[in-house]
Amino acid sequence: MIELRNVTKLYPNGTKGLNQINLTFGEGEFIVIVGLSGAGKSTLLRSINRLHDISEGDILIDGKSITSAKGRQLRLIRRNIGMIFQSFNLVKRSSVLRNVLAGRVGYHSTLRTMTGRFPERDMNLAFEALNRVNIIEKAYSRADELSGGQQQRVAIARVLAQEAKIILADEPVASLDPLTTKQVMDDLKKINLELGITTIVNLHYVDLARQYATRIVGLRGGQVVYDGPVAEATDEIFAEIYGRPIEEDELLGARRA
Repeated sequence: MIELRNVTKLYPNGTKGLNQINLTFGEGEFIVIVGLSGAGKSTLLRSINRLHDISEGDILIDGKSITSAKGRQLRLIRRNIGMIFQSFNLVKRSSVLRNVLAGRVGYHSTLRTMTGRFPERDMNLAFEALNRVNIIEKAYSRADELSGGQQQRVAIARVLAQEAKIILADEPVASLDPLTTKQVMDDLKKINLELGITTIVNLHYVDLARQYATRIVGLRGGQVVYDGPVAEATDEIFAEIYGRPIEEDELLGARRA
């Protein structure tokens, strides 16, 4: 479903954010990408939906190159890719429902989305998405009235309303407390299992990666140093990914205080 062929990302200062990445992600997988800050995790995710342009190589989505896509073709490819950010990326002064409906803008003309006139099917999709993440009672609340965990669940509902085939989640629980972290990760895993949506999540904590992933990709210095099933990702493997023995705060994840 997603194929990265010899992908390199070179920044203007000469730093290689990604270095000759070759990866294939299949339909319905739940992949967790781990590594230290600066390892290339965010660059990898943002390259997949072309928030970052790569310097070399090619990225294919369902057999179509997003790297060379332009105009309408690029919009159609991106419509199938939902992005969840650490900072939620909500319009704080708008209602929860309006934020979720933002996932539908790729299906309509600019005029319709500017006037906020969404058809009944879109409204139904938005309410179904909010119900799936157990936050439907907040539909008419302003986004800035919600807790961090609730805001992240709104962001998840937005990609569900988008009817995305791929979910990319960039450190989605980094700013959340342990209980809320579990709720958000449970939501992502449940959606992956029930809807078969390919899900790629960047995480820092080892325990969370082991608990939720079916496959782990380890990045170090912009290169893949591990790609395999979670059952084979031993402490020694994580030590290689991190370049040193993993520390307690990196191990605990959902149990952190």
